[in-house]
Amino acid sequence: MARLIFALILITTTLACGSRAEAKGDRHVEDAPRAEVLVGATDTAQYMPLLRGKRVAVLANHTAMFSPEEHIVDMMHREGINLVGIFAPEHGFRGAIEAGEVVRNSTDERTGVPILSLYTGTKKRPSDEVMRSFDMLVVDMQDVGLRFYTYYITMLQIMEVCAEYGQEVVILDRPNPNGHYVDGPILDMRYKSGVGWLPIPVVHGLTMGEIANMAVGKGWTPWVSLHVVRCRNYDHSTHYQLPIAPSPNLPTQHSIYLYPTTCLFEGTVMSMGRGTDAPFEIYGHPDMRGCSFTFTPEPNAGSKTPPFEGELCHGVDMRGIPVEDIWAEGIDLECLVEAYHNLAIGEKFFKPVFEKLIGVDYVRQMILSGATADEIEARWAEDVERFKIERRDYLLYAE
Repeated sequence: MARLIFALILITTTLACGSRAEAKGDRHVEDAPRAEVLVGATDTAQYMPLLRGKRVAVLANHTAMFSPEEHIVDMMHREGINLVGIFAPEHGFRGAIEAGEVVRNSTDERTGVPILSLYTGTKKRPSDEVMRSFDMLVVDMQDVGLRFYTYYITMLQIMEVCAEYGQEVVILDRPNPNGHYVDGPILDMRYKSGVGWLPIPVVHGLTMGEIANMAVGKGWTPWVSLHVVRCRNYDHSTHYQLPIAPSPNLPTQHSIYLYPTTCLFEGTVMSMGRGTDAPFEIYGHPDMRGCSFTFTPEPNAGSKTPPFEGELCHGVDMRGIPVEDIWAEGIDLECLVEAYHNLAIGEKFFKPVFEKLIGVDYVRQMILSGATADEIEARWAEDVERFKIERRDYLLYAE
């Protein structure tokens, strides 16, 4: 088995989390040119007639661009659609709010449309008054295809409330930049949380439209009248380049590809680069040994209080890993296992949120017992194959 491994523990800083490309099978990397991918928002003939004469609410953020120059909300406002409110997910409508902060009621300065909180008082849902104010919900957000990325959860939560009130839901679909593969364990629903909502793998390979389609079809979400406006010139072998960063701490396409692996460090004592110019592309800790790469987290737009603020961290720079190696490997636990052994603090390496991120209890247990990354990843291989079969009836694009 071909590998790029550490010559000594964590000394190699540019080819960290070694490439075990053959471990999970050959994943096709396309070379032939393709027609330009067109997102669902561009296919106005499929959805604008549905909106005419309706009171419309929009669940969207800064990624919901109708064209390079115009946001979907601005286009609808220009076209005279009766927009009664905007719901904003984590990071806010314009994408500048730090992870976890509450998006409060305000007004969109460009259009005058109210921005409505998704959470009212102690209820984690819009108020009855807000829900009665619209007939149709339009969803347009760029997801990155991971179970712990929260945009799809926000969509499903409001879909559930729309089901209660009888509103229709229109999803303007966008490609999944990690949509060319499936990897990771299926969520044990004991660990259902705000970073994991459905019994799906960490990397599920679905678009937002496909997730909604599957959630309704499987009964994970109550039935709702659902219309998905599909992307054109897209299938699950397409490597789609995002035109806009989906959130402040995923600023590059490379960080999005590494995110299935590096986000797991959020469930440990490690820094994954928040408070630097390379979040989720580097990781480290003040006490790591044998590492020539260093960084010092400081407050920035993506993190007001980053872990180890002002402290020199020793660690690994993953920015040099070729994207083809990341595509071939998928989730790579080797860097997590290496960091665990490097710090040598045992159980203290993990935080309680680790299980919510990885979705099962056996990964922590196997690492603590000395299992290798290959051994752990082999354990979820059947999960992956089972899910691939389970999702086929709900796919909107060719595999």
